[in-house]
Amino acid sequence: MGVIDTSFGFNSAVEAATKAILSAVTEAECNKPNGIGIVKLMGRHAGYIACHATLASRQVDLCLINEDPFLERNGPEAVGKYIDETLNKQGHAVIVVAEGAGSK
Repeated sequence: MGVIDTSFGFNSAVEAATKAILSAVTEAECNKPNGIGIVKLMGRHAGYIACHATLASRQVDLCLINEDPFLERNGPEAVGKYIDETLNKQGHAVIVVAEGAGSK
């Protein structure tokens, strides 16, 4: 498996996820101040789709994936603090979460 960059359906999944993220961006911006858009994407064991869609949209403020133990290291309080800072700065925030983020 180490030589496979993508599999069948990966590009389609990223494209659909990017559309969902753009909808969340619109929703968050329309609900200023303090609008938050949250998108939960498939990826119980790997956050590749969430990560690629986040990069493709270029409008996500926080992406939580299972490969990065951010939640285990810093706890949910750090996420809350970061979102508060983002809301104060730009009036809205968009969060993408792979479904396995935060699980061991």
